[in-house]
Formats: sequence, C-alpha cells, structure tokens
Amino acid sequence: MDPITGRAYAKLNVFLRVLGRRDDGFHEIQTLVMPVSLHDVVTVSPADVTSVKVGGPRSGDLDRAGGESLCARAVTVFERVAGVMAPVAIRIDKRIPVGAGMGGGSADAAAVLRALATMHGLDPAGLLDASASIGSDVPALLHGGPVIAEGRGERLIPVHAVTTHWVVVPQPFGVSTPDAYAWWDEDPRTGPDPGALIAAVETGNIDVLASALSDDLEAGVARRHPEVDIARAALLEAGAAGVVMTGSGPTVVGLAAHLGIADRVALALPDALVTSGPPATMDRPSGVV
Repeated sequence: MDPITGRAYAKLNVFLRVLGRRDDGFHEIQTLVMPVSLHDVVTVSPADVTSVKVGGPRSGDLDRAGGESLCARAVTVFERVAGVMAPVAIRIDKRIPVGAGMGGGSADAAAVLRALATMHGLDPAGLLDASASIGSDVPALLHGGPVIAEGRGERLIPVHAVTTHWVVVPQPFGVSTPDAYAWWDEDPRTGPDPGALIAAVETGNIDVLASALSDDLEAGVARRHPEVDIARAALLEAGAAGVVMTGSGPTVVGLAAHLGIADRVALALPDALVTSGPPATMDRPSGVV
C-alpha cells in the first residue's frame, strides 16, 4: 500500500454552550464546529510498528502539550473497530497552534482514521461512533464539514455555512480542556439559544453572526488568563466585527466582514493568522484524504 497524505483542518467553535456536567464526568455541550483552512499535513505509511513523528513550525509546542498521543490512539481504535492489525508510520507537519482550542490533535487523529479507512477499503463514516473515544472533537473533524455537535461532541448535525473570514490570535501558553471545564463548573452559565447565530452562518449575515458569537468557557479562562481579554480588545480595536475565544481556549478569533479587513486586522496584531471557513474545497482527490 502506498503512503496517503492529507490535510488535517483546524476548527473554530463559532458558539459553544455548556449545558451541564454529566454523570460520566464529561459535560453536555452544544457547539457549531467550523473547519477552517489552517491545517496540518499528515502522511500515513504502512509500517511494522506504529510510530508518530512531528515536524513543522509548531512541532516545538508539542513538548509543552504532552505530545501527539491522539494519533497513536486513533490507530488503536481503528484496529479494534476494523478487526485488523494496522501498524503505520505517521508523519505530521504541524502548523495548527497546539493546546489552543483549535482541535489540532483531533484533526490529525481524524486524518489518520481517514487514511487507515482508505488503506483497508472501509467507509470512514463507520468510524464516527468509535472516534469519540479518541477525543470529543474527533467525530466532528472526521465528518469533515461544518456541524452542530451535541452530547459530548458525538452527535452531529451537518449545517450549510457561507464562507467567513477570521483572524486567529494564538497565545504563548496552553489551556487544558479539563481545566477549562472545571473553571466553568465553579460558575456554571449557559449562553443563549443559538438559532439566530446558526441562521446567520447559513446566510452569511455578518452583523448578526458577529453579535451572537459566544463561548461559555471563555469567562473562566479569561479570569485566570487576562491575555484573553487583552486579545479580544485588540481585535475589536483593529476592526474585527466580533470576537470569541474558541473551544477551551486560549486562542481568540475575530470575525472580519471580508478578507481584506481580515488581512488589515492581522497586520495590526503580532503573530495573528488569517484563515477562512469552511475551507474553499474539502474535496479529497485520489490518494489524498
């Protein structure tokens, strides 16, 4: 079998509502997961034993975050579901900020699952249920398009989304997902019904979308890390239409009315990145997942 190389797209949480803590220790959520053009590149090759090697501009961040363990876990889950041994060598060109709430590790794991499914002639959709055991973001990123994710992230509802442009402001520190949810538990507040926001995503109504962006985890993270509020203020001052922390943070993203404004906003902020979602094409040509 030949190696398979593909893009692992990052995600933004356009909204994230935390509905409460579950008996299993996870939290019941509702969120709109938007894949964006910022991506890692993942190559999966048949091998005698499974290994993961990471390079690229963000590879050094993994030491702080504890490594790329989700990819190895994805291989184990695939082997269990498919009933085959499937050792592979995984190579990642890491470009997505690490420990940043942008789903980089989950996106890489989803890319590994897609590659393994292709190698073994299986439909990746058959892996959706099992993929939740790898990480809560993996099912949405394995699905591959904008979705409403519910439960702990495993129940997916596809949504149509007009292209939107975002300025990403990474932070020089990470926030663990368990910490972000524990901080929410200390002051549990659930955001408003997202109906208007979802309609705005579907129609491209930037004004409504900008006013409705929300993340129930943001307040708890910002209390411990005031850099989040500083980034929020800087984005708005530079011309972003709306701002929200994504996922468990600490990355803050600004919505721009169009790509030209996004470029101007990014120029005003050190280390800011411009990305768009959903990606212009998520089609996968032959040999590429």
